[in-house]
Amino acid sequence: MRLLLRLAALAAGVGATKDATIIARGAAGVKNVAIIGAGAAGSSAAYHLQKFAEQEGLAVNITVFEKTGRIGGRTLTVNVFDDPKERVELGASIFIKDNHIMYNATQRYNLSLTGLSESEPTDYTAIWDGETIVFRSENGSPWWWDAAKLFLKYGLAPYRAVQLVKSAVGTFLQLYEEPYFPFRSLTQRAFELGLLRLTGVTGEQYLKENNINADFVRELMQPATRVNYAANMAFIHGLEAMVSFATEGAVAVSGGNFQIFEKLLQNSGARYHLNTTVTGISFQKGTNKPGCLPKYVLSTQSPNSKSKAVILQSTFDNVIIASPWQYSGIEAADDAIKHGIDEIPYMKLHVTLFTSPFRLQGSYFGVEPGTPAPSNVYTTLGKNEVPQEGVNGVGRTGFFSISTLRRVTNPKTQKKEYLYKIFSAEPVNATFLSNILGTKIPPTFVCNGSATEVEPISWYYPHWFYSYPIELPRVTFQDPVIGRGLYYTSGIESFISTMETSALMGMNIARLIADDFAGVKRNSRNSKANANDGNHKISREDFWDSMYADLGADEL
Repeated sequence: MRLLLRLAALAAGVGATKDATIIARGAAGVKNVAIIGAGAAGSSAAYHLQKFAEQEGLAVNITVFEKTGRIGGRTLTVNVFDDPKERVELGASIFIKDNHIMYNATQRYNLSLTGLSESEPTDYTAIWDGETIVFRSENGSPWWWDAAKLFLKYGLAPYRAVQLVKSAVGTFLQLYEEPYFPFRSLTQRAFELGLLRLTGVTGEQYLKENNINADFVRELMQPATRVNYAANMAFIHGLEAMVSFATEGAVAVSGGNFQIFEKLLQNSGARYHLNTTVTGISFQKGTNKPGCLPKYVLSTQSPNSKSKAVILQSTFDNVIIASPWQYSGIEAADDAIKHGIDEIPYMKLHVTLFTSPFRLQGSYFGVEPGTPAPSNVYTTLGKNEVPQEGVNGVGRTGFFSISTLRRVTNPKTQKKEYLYKIFSAEPVNATFLSNILGTKIPPTFVCNGSATEVEPISWYYPHWFYSYPIELPRVTFQDPVIGRGLYYTSGIESFISTMETSALMGMNIARLIADDFAGVKRNSRNSKANANDGNHKISREDFWDSMYADLGADEL
């Protein structure tokens, strides 16, 4: 990843309970909102709903349900050697300063930022196609050296590609501000912003249309889509491909990115329940009738519980589903979900962390004898390999990336070792580890020798995620309103799948709910006059009926 950051720059020249009531200023009644999931979207929705409710003088009770014992969703850290002082990010690893919600939270809560990895003077990053290293970047070399190599090999392609990336990201950032924010239809906003022309084609097609050198795409840009989304340029839409290369200024929170979402939730005024699985959403009896505003009841269950789910006594005016529906296991009552939720394929990504006193074996990657091995290896397809989708897309390299994160102290030997992270489509095995380290790795991976013996792998931690959707081209997207008072955040993941975009959808839904409770309608983007007249919201008497008329769903 460090190489991708540098190239982009060069070319650019725990189960606590908080007070659940927000102090109202003139609000007639208290509204109850349930949020299912305490990841990026759920924690952001809770924080911003509290903020927007205060602005509107509303009283809101916010309750968050999280099936795991932690906050942060796919942001997850692991303690190397079981030492809490040696945390390493297992899930979502980086964000950039253009990620306004996340970055601003780090500043607001004084969270320390760090780089992606520690390096040594002789380290370098290689891009490997399974046979040869097609590009390398030495740590500590002057910026102009890589710039010169890029220019000599690819001409102006790096510069032009980064201009496309900047344009795409700049256009997307308009979703944070009026008149594009908030939005009830993601498809509509993508159309208005002209982003469907990127999502409707593959990254390969989009870059070809813009005359970007094919070798540069394969050798420098495709490694970014592979390490970020485990996808080749021929099987990822153009917008996500551009986002993959937008790594300039990338940072992480020291000790784990989950702290951002933990802080947002802790400062949301919400009551939150960890280790609580929501199993069902149904209507309170008598409220699902014509002319009535529905109220919802939830059924919950403790993890691994063999007892039946319990129906909560509380009722909710709104429910936000802030996790992928297809993995939630939630049963919804008939007619609760008015707009069906897309079931989209997710990539099953294997993440392997381990420590070893051995460095990577250069000969495995085609490095000449006597030449240092790369510290980080990102991969691409060979020039004659046919791109494929999903697991089969990894190609002859057999993995997406190997990173040397830093050196850590083995508590048994008190000696420094290397901490590695591998992204792969399949679990790694002893043969693969033996090849990349150049030493025999036992089938059990971790040895049980004495303190005087050299353990080729001293600590080992495998994990897998349904990490992100397989981002195939599309021009329609799941909208956030899926029923009357029922909202869904994960539809944005097939548009752009990042921690920040999930947080953005959480903020967007919070704004919609606050406006709905206040009976406020914001002007849609129908004209430049509307966008600039300073009158972005108006009250209306029959807000809910008008809202559904806006959606073309008068029959609801």
